[in-house]
Amino acid sequence: MTATWQIVVRGRVQGVGYRAACVVEARRIGLSGWVRNRRDGAVEVIAQGEAAQLLAMCEWMRQGPPGAQVSSCDIDKAWVAQAPLKGFEQRVSL
Repeated sequence: MTATWQIVVRGRVQGVGYRAACVVEARRIGLSGWVRNRRDGAVEVIAQGEAAQLLAMCEWMRQGPPGAQVSSCDIDKAWVAQAPLKGFEQRVSL
C-alpha cells in the first residue's frame, strides 16, 4: 500500500550536498516526492511509496551524505498528499 511520509532531518544538513544526495537516493529506491531546505536549518522531505521503500529512505536520511551530521530525524506518517506524486525533485527552499 502506498503511503506518504514527511521526514525532517536536523543537524549539519545544509551546505553539505544533502538535498542532491537525497534526490539520488530517493530515485534509486523508487520513491516519488521532493526535498527542500527550511529556514530553520532543517531539510524536509515528502516521500511517497511502499512502506519498505520509505523505511529504507529513513535509514539513509539518518546518516545522509559524507559531511552531514544528522542530530534528529522526525517522521510524520500521517502527512496527506493531495494527489499522487510523480518523480522525485529538489524544490526551492522554504
